[in-house]
Amino acid sequence: MPLDPQLKDMLAFIESAGYPPMEEGTPAMARLGMRAMSVDMVKPEDVVPVGSVEDLTVPGGAGERDARLYKPEGDGPWPTLVYLHGGGFVVGDLDTHDQTCRRLCRDADLAVLSVDYRLAPEDPFPAGLEDALTATEWAAAHLADLGGGEQLAVGGDSAGGNLSAVVAQHLGDVLAAQMLIYPATDGVGDYPSKAENGEGLFLTAKMMQWFSDHYVPADTDLAAELHRIAPLHGDHAEVAPALVVTAEFDPLRDEGEAYAEALRAAGVTVEQVRYDGMIHGFVDMGPFSAAAADAVTDMNARFGALLRR
Repeated sequence: MPLDPQLKDMLAFIESAGYPPMEEGTPAMARLGMRAMSVDMVKPEDVVPVGSVEDLTVPGGAGERDARLYKPEGDGPWPTLVYLHGGGFVVGDLDTHDQTCRRLCRDADLAVLSVDYRLAPEDPFPAGLEDALTATEWAAAHLADLGGGEQLAVGGDSAGGNLSAVVAQHLGDVLAAQMLIYPATDGVGDYPSKAENGEGLFLTAKMMQWFSDHYVPADTDLAAELHRIAPLHGDHAEVAPALVVTAEFDPLRDEGEAYAEALRAAGVTVEQVRYDGMIHGFVDMGPFSAAAADAVTDMNARFGALLRR
């Protein structure tokens, strides 16, 4: 299937703006750029309505972390999803993924706890992972104060999908499901999609290397830590059922689908769906593309069904 025409127009607009590539700037500049696209362009009338939104703090690996709890309209109890945002472990925050969490809350009828984990390069690996693990363990012990139901899930997009996969490997049957949206699962692997989709499609090969250089310190013992950096190399047995989402024109497509196959081989229940015509980041691109918005609606419905299977 060809690239979605509306996403093609969006990419052309970004190119014509003349801004330097992310990897040629600083993390601070990259964070401002992401907020400009995902926060500043949201009009008040476009904010997805949910029942309630509460800012709170949750335990992290080295102190309290900001978090945001979304609840659907109506009366619970609901399952709870701990959501870990994308952004290459370097950019992203609660606000950049506010609309994503609102859609999940509404479409899948669940409570969403979005966690603001620490970012590199100020706090490189394993800081963000430690925050994700600690916050999810806390959520497991406080479900009555979150969605009120007994089911806990973890999920995220891109880097957040990576963290979610590692958390799921650590917590096993504590979780009822995991939602991995175009996850980064094997940064050390070589896949055709990295070459096919590594330029001009929003997420580039150079950008991924820039993220990795910030996230993984040069002195990291990769032999000892690879399973926590690249979850494809971890233990896939007895992890929670998974929805693994990929995009046709994404450099991470093949490693995400390889992860789905590894889970199946380990006996895990997996639903893997590839959205044709889509690029990395499509979950945030509904305002620019009707097809992206439809894909998000479908994805959220699939996850709600998986969680309640």
